[in-house]
Amino acid sequence: MANSKPKRVYQTWKGKNKFLCNGRLVFGPDAKSLVVTLLLILVPVIIFCTSVARNLVHEFIAYNAGYAILVVAILLTVYVLLLLFLTSARDPGIVPRNLNPPEEEIVDESSNSVDTGGRTPTPIALPRTKEVIIDGVIVVKVKYCDTCKLYRPPRCSHCSVCDNCVERFDHHCPWVGQCIGLRNYRYFILFVSSSALLCSFVVAMSALNVKLQMDNYGTLWKGVKAAPASVILMAYSFFFLWFVGGLTCFHLFLICTNQTTYENFRYRGEDHIRVYDKGCLKNFHQVFCTNVKPGIKFHAYAQENERRPSNGLNTPESEARYSGGDQRVKVEDDREIGGDLLQLSQRRDDEEV
Repeated sequence: MANSKPKRVYQTWKGKNKFLCNGRLVFGPDAKSLVVTLLLILVPVIIFCTSVARNLVHEFIAYNAGYAILVVAILLTVYVLLLLFLTSARDPGIVPRNLNPPEEEIVDESSNSVDTGGRTPTPIALPRTKEVIIDGVIVVKVKYCDTCKLYRPPRCSHCSVCDNCVERFDHHCPWVGQCIGLRNYRYFILFVSSSALLCSFVVAMSALNVKLQMDNYGTLWKGVKAAPASVILMAYSFFFLWFVGGLTCFHLFLICTNQTTYENFRYRGEDHIRVYDKGCLKNFHQVFCTNVKPGIKFHAYAQENERRPSNGLNTPESEARYSGGDQRVKVEDDREIGGDLLQLSQRRDDEEV
């Protein structure tokens, strides 16, 4: 009997993501919102280039200063769109799901040592939370995810929109149609801050155009009537500048204190210790200068018959013992999952998915 054509990982993925280019581009389920975001960026920029920048080209003939304004607007727009693509089409930090949840296989050994009257031994459910020690001092609780069937690594949370556990989960952004997490957070920050810069540039150049028209016609009202597109762009860009500018300031604060949006809102008003805060400079270095390890290879071929370890956080040694079918060894391994979860999660990142 001929073997059927093997499927790729993205074809068997149980999350709600949308994939393009054989799984090389990973989008969220609400990726259609990108169309709205693109229109909000491109339409005002096109109006700016064809109206405001075009007039400034004629006003600043010397040294081609008007053309410089046009080039800067185009380059800023291309940069913003590139960052938008890197944010929305990238794996945000999805944690691989576990195929064999520990609860389905752990059995209370004590029930086998006494007479149960022929009754089926009672399964033992794993604890809903485990404690992880950070830097040998701070204890962080991690939760078990019923959907992904694993203990979430520290700072990981399950996104209800994408139906995935995401490492260093910040939030799900409908404007980019994607979760913001470990692998795309820096691009999101750059996208928001560069959008604020683009809005500021459009406001400034539009105001300059109105000022030039006012000088030409003598009064402010006549200047406004001569450049209506500039006035509309000023109001539009100023409105969005408050939004993306405020968002930029908020995330700069989060980076300074090494928090995520999820953590900030969850522990707001509580006396919560900032476990991961290493100081402002080190926090910025961690976000922008630290190498992010590659995630799931969605374009690779899926090995559907391969049995994965029970929680996705096991060591290579325990993973090898799973394939041997030793139930008692598996039970002991599962009971020791929470002993050093942080170390195990770091090892898991080093393994090829």
